[in-house]
Amino acid sequence: MDLGRFIRLHKFSLLLLISGLLFYTAFAYDLEREDFIKLLSLYTACFFISWKMIQLEKVNFWFLATAALMLRLVFIAALPNLSQDFYRFIWDGRMLLEGFNPYIYLPGEIINNGAHPIAGAAELYNGMGALSAGNYTSYTPLNQFIFGLAGFLAVKSILGSVIVMRFIIIAADIGVLFFGKKLLESLGLPGHRIFWYILNPLVIIELTGNLHFEGVMVFFLLLSIYLLHSGKWVWSAVAMAASVLIKLIPLMFLPFLIFYFLRSRNSEKSLGWVRLLAYYLIVGFTVLIGFLPFLSAEFIQGFLSSLALWFQKFEFNASIYYVVRWIGFQVKGYNIIETAGRVLPVIVILIFAALAYFRRNSATRSLLTTLLFAVTVYFFLSTTVHPWYLITPLFLSIFTGYRYMLLWSFLVILSYYTYSNPEFNENLWLLAVQYIIVMGYFGWELFRREDSQRGPAEFADFRRNF
Repeated sequence: MDLGRFIRLHKFSLLLLISGLLFYTAFAYDLEREDFIKLLSLYTACFFISWKMIQLEKVNFWFLATAALMLRLVFIAALPNLSQDFYRFIWDGRMLLEGFNPYIYLPGEIINNGAHPIAGAAELYNGMGALSAGNYTSYTPLNQFIFGLAGFLAVKSILGSVIVMRFIIIAADIGVLFFGKKLLESLGLPGHRIFWYILNPLVIIELTGNLHFEGVMVFFLLLSIYLLHSGKWVWSAVAMAASVLIKLIPLMFLPFLIFYFLRSRNSEKSLGWVRLLAYYLIVGFTVLIGFLPFLSAEFIQGFLSSLALWFQKFEFNASIYYVVRWIGFQVKGYNIIETAGRVLPVIVILIFAALAYFRRNSATRSLLTTLLFAVTVYFFLSTTVHPWYLITPLFLSIFTGYRYMLLWSFLVILSYYTYSNPEFNENLWLLAVQYIIVMGYFGWELFRREDSQRGPAEFADFRRNF
């Protein structure tokens, strides 16, 4: 097809792409986090553009893939404007390069003692904020390696380090596009579904734009599932460990592999207990190797204290927990986050145990649906749900028949209202709108009459050509 005919056939899609480039440029270079109305407007426009492009071009893989890359490259020279976490990333990477264990030093203590052991220490300290500066890092070893690589390639430039990390995240997204399409087609699902992830504004903005590494974790998780589906369980275990070494979230998925190994329909016979135990040992051993260079008593104490903060101190964009907190205020007269932070994880574990036992996954599609349910329950019961946390369930949802994650990936932007006021007070009405709609739609998908006879395990077949 000649270029002129291509343009005539796809001129509306090209107009959408050009509009998207302009909107994302405004998002990257002309938006402050405090301007909620502008943020919401740009995000809504980007969401519409992605939806329309996929609708019009779902059979044109290369058009959508090119669009996804171009929209990411818009952010290359921009500093993240919705998150300040990248300052801590760079701090940890430069500490590592200077021979310091980033897990055992508090940035606040270093600066307050008058020390400046790394290039740009004062600027990084001021940029990361008091909360990050006053706590030990919680970023896992493979993340630290990436931070160190960014520090090595851009010793003094903050923007240079940002660009290095951004290219790594984009490379991970390209990997997700490649293996995601292959896994979808192997499961008998439309390959274009991968673009509901790759072209999703939440993914583009929170990963490429704001430098969150959930996308790298998702790449290794996808690679692990794809290799397991292909019968290459040893390499699948290594990839799963790499995913854990980026973010700890995939650890929650390991129990759901039990019945997959024992009753897998993807091979001529079950993989069996021996291979299951070997799989777990490979994951555990690889993760241990990743942590080994940093291990010390100080590391364990600092790392665990940082993790505990997420369950017993931090509150943001929660749902069920906020209801529990309100009840606590009525009964006890104070915030019961420390108690709730200990009880809610126990409830999550019990629900996971029920899911693992009653949904005895024997095929990859049913396994992916169970993983989606598990991580959804986890976030419904969490005290903190930052927008980028939804990257994982959004990714899993494209392999199922459930679409509530697409809705949630749009509505979660309402949580950014918190940053539009100096006191960082959340608007509980907006949170209620978000969760009532998401939970209501999830419940409708789960229980609607026309699919009730097939049960949740088979629900992934509905609307195959969506």
